[in-house]
Amino acid sequence: MALLSRIFALCFFVLLLVAFVQCARRGTPSGGPKDEIPPVLIKAEPDSMTTNFKAEKIRLYFDELIKLNDIQNQLIVSPPLKYQPEVSPQGGARKYVEVVLKDTLLDSTTYTLNFGESIVDNNEGNPSPFLTYVFSTGDYIDSLVLSGVVLDAFNKDADEFISVMLYDVDTAYTDSTVFKKLPNYITNTLDSTTVYELQNLKEGRYALVAIKDKNKNNLFDQDTDKIAFLEEPVDIPTDSTYILTLFQEVPNYNAANPSYAAANKIIFGYTGLPDSMQISPLSQIPDTIKTMISRQYDKDTLNYWFTPYEFDSLVFEVRNNAFGKIDTFTVKTRKLDADSLVISSSHRSKINFEDQFHLRSNIPITAIDTNAISILNQDSVVVGFDAELESVENKVNIDFEKEPNSTYFMSVLPGFITDFFEQTNDTILYRLSTQSYADYGNLRLNVTGEVDYPVILQLTDEKGEAKREIIADGPRLFEFNNIEPGIYLLRLILDSNANKVWDTGSYLEKKQPEKVIYYPQTIEVRANWELEQTFRIGG
Repeated sequence: MALLSRIFALCFFVLLLVAFVQCARRGTPSGGPKDEIPPVLIKAEPDSMTTNFKAEKIRLYFDELIKLNDIQNQLIVSPPLKYQPEVSPQGGARKYVEVVLKDTLLDSTTYTLNFGESIVDNNEGNPSPFLTYVFSTGDYIDSLVLSGVVLDAFNKDADEFISVMLYDVDTAYTDSTVFKKLPNYITNTLDSTTVYELQNLKEGRYALVAIKDKNKNNLFDQDTDKIAFLEEPVDIPTDSTYILTLFQEVPNYNAANPSYAAANKIIFGYTGLPDSMQISPLSQIPDTIKTMISRQYDKDTLNYWFTPYEFDSLVFEVRNNAFGKIDTFTVKTRKLDADSLVISSSHRSKINFEDQFHLRSNIPITAIDTNAISILNQDSVVVGFDAELESVENKVNIDFEKEPNSTYFMSVLPGFITDFFEQTNDTILYRLSTQSYADYGNLRLNVTGEVDYPVILQLTDEKGEAKREIIADGPRLFEFNNIEPGIYLLRLILDSNANKVWDTGSYLEKKQPEKVIYYPQTIEVRANWELEQTFRIGG
């Protein structure tokens, strides 16, 4: 009997073990739902909203382990400090954030530390959204607010991380303050919205400025930063909201050190506008040497061309009378080959009905011979064309009538292009094909409403690169024909000075950029489609 009891107990144990194994095989525990709860601030030392603040260290305690994410961009201190505070933990996790202040604080001033979304939980990275810590070195907390939105003057979408600043308009304030002095208040749009809000402000009159602060120094660096400004100061308190439109100024003119780029070329780089830039050799150059200056179409560079000869160094004067600047440079020779003539084309195989074919040279073109070029269609029938040398762009435009579903054979014989060194092109053959009209779409636009002509209407891709444009001096039907299927934007430029290009602004001249208006939706162009839209401005 005892033996049967032991056998029964053993069998029961085996059954339980098998059942346990089977249950274990059915699946693994899920671990429960994903944690989406951000860390919660449970205590601050000293308390937020403290007055007569004298501490040098701040601690913020949370209900779970936290870490810092992108604290350099996310933390905004207003008014800004000369020395950034030391914030920890860096590279680890703990239940509190410590901020060590390294600056002497201003008297009777309300400070705001906005952490953005830099404080995240250790496991899932859930941010504590836009946590703010406020204190005052005076007897009370300033509580006034100013808000608005940041736009881009030319692009459809504004940049991220735009600094919006207020400067106290007092006896020390001048237009140059933004270049040299930290603002009285600052906030940042961060990476989530173009709406801004400046909080805990003191009553007063302020200049309102925004910059894309690439150097992160809270100063306006004209050559690198975009800027937006209001022409008139803002009186706080105010119930108004303010739109700030960012633009990139034309950089200040500056001539760079020239460099010896080839045995027949010296390049002179510059920033700003080169229109009044004059290059003159101070060294004696033999009369037998030919020279020429041309502008590089795709770079901020002037090329000084010369027929090769032996020299150790040349001294140049670079003068710009418009800016009252004169520079002297010495260029030393190196052992380099001379540039050879290279011809490039605008199209390789497919060409649109609306496109103009062109050839471009790496060396200035001095002459063309239209007898050295011919165009035949697929039936070997001669096709007429017009060829024109465009010296500023250093290219030859070749225009001819194109039929659908056709192939064209262009023969460019030696002597068609002659460059500055009297080199001519080798024989070049091009095969260009067109598609059917049904492969493209057509778009017609009626522009209505409050429009100040002249205007430039541009059809752009989604990145804002112009694909077509129409310039109009008055109301008309805008037609974009034979468009490649795709998604497009419409950009209307109010060309107030009628120079047929968009003009940016100038902070010191208190000049706003020319206004740009985008059609509110993207436009899808389909093959073999006719699309007509109304672009209403204002109202």
